[in-house]
Amino acid sequence: MKTLLLLLLSIVICCSVRAQVRLPRMISDNMILQREAQLNIWGWATAGEKILLGFAGRQYETITPADGRWLVTIPPMEAGGPYDLTIDASNHINVKNILIGDVWICSGQSNMETPMSRLKDKYPAVIAAAQNPNIRAFNPATRMEWQRPLDDFQTGSWEMADPETILQFSGVAYFFAKTIYEQYHVPIGIVKVAAGGSTIEGWLSEEALQRTPAYANVLRLKQPGYVDSIRQADQKASDDWYSQLWQEDKGIQTTVQWSDSSYVPGDWKTMNIPGYWHDQGLTNIHGSVWFRKTFQVPAAMAGQPARLFLGNIVDRDSVYLNGQLIGATQYQYPPRKYPVPAGMLKKGANTIVVRVINYSGKGGFYKDKAYQLFTTTDTINLEGPWQYQLGAATDPIPPSTPFYTQPLGLYNAMIAPLLPFAIKGVLWYQGEANSDNPTTYKSLLETLIKDWRMKWTGMQPMQNFPFLYVQLPNYMISHPQPTNSNWALLRESQLKTLSVPNTAMAVAIDIGEWNDIHPLNKEDVGKRLALAARKLAYHDSLVVSSGPLYKNMTSEGNKIIIQFTNTGGGLVAKNGPLKQFAIAGPDKQFKWAHAEIKGNKIIVWHETINKPIAVRYAWADNPEGANLYNKEGLPASPFRTDNF
Repeated sequence: MKTLLLLLLSIVICCSVRAQVRLPRMISDNMILQREAQLNIWGWATAGEKILLGFAGRQYETITPADGRWLVTIPPMEAGGPYDLTIDASNHINVKNILIGDVWICSGQSNMETPMSRLKDKYPAVIAAAQNPNIRAFNPATRMEWQRPLDDFQTGSWEMADPETILQFSGVAYFFAKTIYEQYHVPIGIVKVAAGGSTIEGWLSEEALQRTPAYANVLRLKQPGYVDSIRQADQKASDDWYSQLWQEDKGIQTTVQWSDSSYVPGDWKTMNIPGYWHDQGLTNIHGSVWFRKTFQVPAAMAGQPARLFLGNIVDRDSVYLNGQLIGATQYQYPPRKYPVPAGMLKKGANTIVVRVINYSGKGGFYKDKAYQLFTTTDTINLEGPWQYQLGAATDPIPPSTPFYTQPLGLYNAMIAPLLPFAIKGVLWYQGEANSDNPTTYKSLLETLIKDWRMKWTGMQPMQNFPFLYVQLPNYMISHPQPTNSNWALLRESQLKTLSVPNTAMAVAIDIGEWNDIHPLNKEDVGKRLALAARKLAYHDSLVVSSGPLYKNMTSEGNKIIIQFTNTGGGLVAKNGPLKQFAIAGPDKQFKWAHAEIKGNKIIVWHETINKPIAVRYAWADNPEGANLYNKEGLPASPFRTDNF
């Protein structure tokens, strides 16, 4: 009897194990598969288990190998659908509503990651009209792994575009997909695998890193327990810093907290908002500073739901209106846009209190952002004098290890699970995190392109799929005189990467924001990537896909003549005479130059330089006023003719 029970138990366990046939998250309801490419469908099952797969009226079968991972290949198909995919083994799986179209991997750092929810005030009509089941997105959660390449994501599902789901779509990727779909009416799948703050090294495989100086870091990160120990130490340092801050903050450690509506300020001083407190009396102060402003609400606004815009704040804030917390943000980059519920505003005097915590650098409020309280009919401007009081002064928070900047981790967790999946190409928006070492970026980007093309097994020909990327936009303050710039150097590295076959670059030098590393204009970025795709991936030879690109220079007396490729219908100066051209003589000192369009050439000179040797254009972090375009409205890439 005991032997019989053990036999029955073993049969039950065996059947239970054999029932664990599963698919990766990418292969799920609503997915889009790549047209005109060999398709890979894969999953996991018990070794030796027979897998029967049905798709588009055809049947396929395979036997699960010893490692438990099976794969079925499907011949190339034309765009179309919807189809169902059935899998029969010891269990039955039905994947529904599948389309055949084009799949684009959308990777990089935060400007690729930025979702449409962050852009809803800029594009409300676009979001409201986003009802297109032929545009679908797969958005797995960001993860890192150093021990081994992962074979699946922990989260993620395919979502069809509608006004709700689109809020989680990458803004750049959505505008790209929307433009391509409107042009070709082919289903478009966008797979967002991007991580804010990530360096390019994080997206390289271990094999690629073995050929770079970053490989030494990989060896350390792969040591068992190393990453966890660093994270624990960082967390303790952060907890200790916050504990001290809370214990010492006079705005909290008091009988009546400074956020309370009954608190009456005593010796508070005045500071103009927006601005940084470092520039207005609190030099080199970190910790917490409290701000308050009392303003008058007219009867028409009283009781109405409203919105409060407080620009961007460095670094962290908690916002109170008439003593009630209405919003908080944990780091500096997200725009502060807080809803004010109906009934909270009262006629007459109202008070906003903002507790700002600064970790390092200058604390305070970004300039040239909106600071206002508004309803559908009325607006109250909140710029100008605010009262302030120091809550607690601390040392800067101890720096933590930025794992997004470390090599390998993002590749293993975010790219490796995709590799069997056939794709059309890649969209890449990254570089900000590498701007401290810009001259190495060309080599790294070339390595990444080669690495991904070699690794991707689902693409035919896999070694040469289109790789489209965004050049860094304009950012930071502009300078009155020609200057050196790491961002310009990194843009140059991106420009030179065009030597890699089947690549294209979208120039964004005119659509950034000087005071925001995450500019809101993601529509033009997506559209310019789409132009590049139309030319490179969809072979539309009539499309002008790029603005002017530097070709060469010649000297004639006291003038330098610049020639370009990608001039389209011709060169134009937008909004007045050409700007942001600088010229240098043998002393290598650059001066702002005169520049004039002659046909498809630019003539550059300066009256005090008789023997010019070099020209630079838009060579700055933020080359304000750069205005060389082609007649199709696409901006010229920044460039230099020198290498000194």
